[in-house]
Amino acid sequence: MMKFSAIARLAASASLAALLSATSAAAADLNALIWCDHADPALLQPFEEANGVKVNVKEFEGTGAGLAIVEQSQPGDWDIMVIDSVDVRRGVERNLFEALPEDQLPLADLFPEVKMDGQTVIDGKRYGVTEKFGYNTIGFNKAKVSVEDMQSLAALTSDKYKGRIAIYDYYLPVIGMAAMSIGKKTAELTEADLPAIKEVLLKMKANSKAVTDVAASQTALATGEADILVGGGEWVTAGIAKDNPDLDFSIPKEGAVLWSQSLAMFKDSKNKDMALKFIQYILSPEGQARLATSSCYWGMPASTKAALSDDQKKILQFDKQPEYLARAQMYPAPSEDLDKKMQDVWTEMLQSQ
Repeated sequence: MMKFSAIARLAASASLAALLSATSAAAADLNALIWCDHADPALLQPFEEANGVKVNVKEFEGTGAGLAIVEQSQPGDWDIMVIDSVDVRRGVERNLFEALPEDQLPLADLFPEVKMDGQTVIDGKRYGVTEKFGYNTIGFNKAKVSVEDMQSLAALTSDKYKGRIAIYDYYLPVIGMAAMSIGKKTAELTEADLPAIKEVLLKMKANSKAVTDVAASQTALATGEADILVGGGEWVTAGIAKDNPDLDFSIPKEGAVLWSQSLAMFKDSKNKDMALKFIQYILSPEGQARLATSSCYWGMPASTKAALSDDQKKILQFDKQPEYLARAQMYPAPSEDLDKKMQDVWTEMLQSQ
């Protein structure tokens, strides 16, 4: 009996040790809700090796899908989230995010135009920091079209390119481009602007071969099925430019629609010190270069000090960013009612013959 009790105590002790070990290992992990560009081992492994930590990632598309995952999770399940910069406030309103220590972040290195303090700083506290950005604009094959023509949104409704255009199937940025083409500002759109915007969209559709998703967009340009992509940008062309150097993008004189993604830390994170280290790594020159050239999609690093190679800078037109940012406008941010009406306009365009 005493022998059995001793064996039982040893077994219980071993089980407890194993449990504590597993708990410790789990606590050392960093759990991140991410966009696919953060899943690249070339981005994650240097951080994991330097800090002796495993970064567990779960990919999602769109803020709504990400917030739905959070709602179905337990407090503390997640440490970090990638989110549209314009949606940081939505997370704060849900009491999800922790304020970030600005004095421990290289904010001075960021392009001023993409800090987006109006969306990432709430009540004087920073809850998100921009890590990457880019443009919904004109992607094109410069061997097939006039590069000069691509400097104006008017090319998208010109008969010159009829049947040679694909349209990215996302209503907000393309509606933004249509609005800019007729001199409207994306931040000031109202229901009264929709008839004129619809007219532009219908002209674009009449010129197009297809309205298509992200993967099909890249394929259309890469294979020559389309020579121009409405809504495309560096995120479509840059990653495959080495294989096809004729693929490029422009920021037209009328402007382009700016997209921006941020990192936020969860208030209930169990590993806040490591979460902050991860944010600092992503914002470092090396982290910025790896994120910008992720195998999933390329984009502009938010930091002016990103350690890009000369070839990478050329593909991204990195040195022209101050000029491009000066012409860029934010995604339209309509009220719920106006958003519904914009979706209706988009649907009518899709259904047009």
